[in-house]
Parts: sequence; structure tokens; C-alpha cells
Amino acid sequence: MNSKSGLSKFATITGMVLSLTAVTTMAAPANNEHEHDGHGSMELRLDNGSKWAVDAPLSRAMNNIGSAMHKEIGAIHSGELAEEKYAALAKKINNEINYMVDNCKLEPEADAQLHLVIAELMEGSTAMENKANARYGAVKVMGAIKSYVTYFDDPNFKPIEH
Repeated sequence: MNSKSGLSKFATITGMVLSLTAVTTMAAPANNEHEHDGHGSMELRLDNGSKWAVDAPLSRAMNNIGSAMHKEIGAIHSGELAEEKYAALAKKINNEINYMVDNCKLEPEADAQLHLVIAELMEGSTAMENKANARYGAVKVMGAIKSYVTYFDDPNFKPIEH
């Protein structure tokens, strides 16, 4: 994949995620009082009480993200991770997101749920690129990882202990 097509895909994904976020944010107040069953909302949910199935590319990408975060978790917690390391983590996460988009072949409902995790990963990686919000970004990425573990059945994923 050349960098131009990679940037194009990343821009497309970013647009989709921002659109979903905007629609969810705008619709939330109008639907809040009348929707108690969760239908129509953009929240992570289980597949009829079970975790969503994953495929090998998704497992690989999420394990790579988890491994990269695991290596830096101590420095992140102590507030000692250097700006350039946050930027490197953000780049790694973005590369793995691109890999997921290019290679994952999930069922439509599972894919829709994955997009919510990807949105959180992207929000985190974007914040990690900004030195003023880098630690906040790492927290968002850890939240996305927690969501992945909670909602997706990936027996190969190694949880991050912190």
C-alpha cells in the first residue's frame, strides 16, 4: 500500500467515525427519554449475550496495539513517557487501524461494533500526537482495549495488567 492510498483510507475512516460520533451526539438528547432498549444507539453491545467473533487480522492488529501499550504502561502511569514515545505509539496504533480496515472481514453487526472500538482508538491516537493531551490519549486507547476485551472473543489477546 502506498502512503497516498493509506492516507486516503485513514481520512475515509476518520470521516466515517466523526460522522457516527456527530450523529450519535446530536441524536442522544432527542432519543434519551424514549429509548430504553438500546436500539438505534451507538453503544457497544454483546451479540445476544455473547462476545463478537474476531478474525485473524483483527486479532493480530489488536494484539500488536496491546503489546505496544503494555511496553509503555509503567512510564505512562508515572507520567514519564517522552513526547516522542507517545507519537511513536500513535503512529503504531494508526498503522494497526489501517491494517484492520484493509484486512478484517467481520460480519456486518460485528464490524459495526468494531468501528466503535476503532473510533476510540483513533481519538486516543490523535490525542497522543498532541503533547498537551498525550496521556489522555493513552487512557482513551486503554479504554478501547478494555472495550475490545469485553465485547470481542479473542482467545489470543493478552490482557494488559496495570
